[in-house]
Amino acid sequence: MANTIITKNSSTTTSVPSSLTAGELAVNTTDLKLFVGDGAAVQTVAVSPTVAHTFTAGIRGEVTTLTETASIAINMNDSNNFAVTLTGTATSVAAPTNAVAGQSGSIFIIQDATGGNTLGWDTAWKFAGGTVPTLTTTADAVDRVDYIVKGASEIHAVWTGNYTR
Repeated sequence: MANTIITKNSSTTTSVPSSLTAGELAVNTTDLKLFVGDGAAVQTVAVSPTVAHTFTAGIRGEVTTLTETASIAINMNDSNNFAVTLTGTATSVAAPTNAVAGQSGSIFIIQDATGGNTLGWDTAWKFAGGTVPTLTTTADAVDRVDYIVKGASEIHAVWTGNYTR
């Protein structure tokens, strides 16, 4: 048997509850905002994806570790930021799956303790001047590719190299 949770709610624009007990929820169905009582004040805990927001604290995206295979697969649903350590297995970065226009992030490409590893890129990755970057190949070097998805099969990318550790 499913349980039903009933919250306080309002459909009045910009309505904010004046008080909530610790753990009590309230919803403004017009503004699409969720509020929770923390025992001392009412906190807004939801962000609507359809309006502009100003954040007063840091927003962080995780860095997802990629598995090095002959062709490195990137699923854009997993993260915005990725890291891969090259050990000599990889030969290229594949066209990403689940790429949606507007998504952006970074890929950290790390050389192992031996270095000397190279990497190619699928034609979905578009670099300035049409030139695929040459990685820094010294041991433990880190290069970074920043990207923004223009379309499902077109990712604009900028390479910055030789962040040494």
